Amino acid sequence: MTPLIHFHHAPSAQALAQDVAEFVAHRLREGLRERGQALLVVSGGSTPVPFFEALARCELDWSRVVITLADERWLPPDHADSNARLVAAHLLQGEAARARFVPLYNGAATPQDGQADIELQLAALPWSAEVVVLGMGGDGHTASLFPHAPELPKALAGLEAEAFSQATPRCLPVAAPALPNVPVPRLTLTARALLDARCVLLHVTGAAKWDLLQQALQSGPVAQWPVRLALHQARVPCEVFHAD
Repeated sequence: MTPLIHFHHAPSAQALAQDVAEFVAHRLREGLRERGQALLVVSGGSTPVPFFEALARCELDWSRVVITLADERWLPPDHADSNARLVAAHLLQGEAARARFVPLYNGAATPQDGQADIELQLAALPWSAEVVVLGMGGDGHTASLFPHAPELPKALAGLEAEAFSQATPRCLPVAAPALPNVPVPRLTLTARALLDARCVLLHVTGAAKWDLLQQALQSGPVAQWPVRLALHQARVPCEVFHAD
């Protein structure tokens, strides 16, 4: 089957953030109208900050929106490198603070210790997500799925099958990646969860990321550039938003 990829370009990162926010808000409103509640999966890093702030200003019945993360560094939510802290500071503001946020960190000593409890919390969310918003690192990683990482086979289990097994976990512990990524252990959603969505959105900025994206769009192993899990699949539309 042919991947369903649509490209959206904007003249600046700020304009792109507004475009992404309006797109996501529209999809959330559709989900609320059709299903009564809506699940949004977002990513951390610096790129989504203006998107978070723009989305927080959108008119929505936020009390019926559930938000979780594509991945999390195994750090307390008040740590500077915590994705939960980023979401709290830039998205869960004003009316958007009424949304229910489900973190991927629970205070356990390690991601391995905390996985089972978070797996249960994820299972209780209103899947399929309306939108899964992903970024892309300069090494082609997305969420906390890093090139050739030992966890990748398990994280990608079922990707080539017609359907994911219900026994496949939705989240997985990941060892600390190498620099320049923040070198702390993580918990990441697996392909099963990341593609359990009505739409996957890839939010990238800069000429270097655009060049890497063009390479990732070519045929090749997902292990080389894990962002390919979104680009080379036909389960769900992939909306690519880019600005230089």
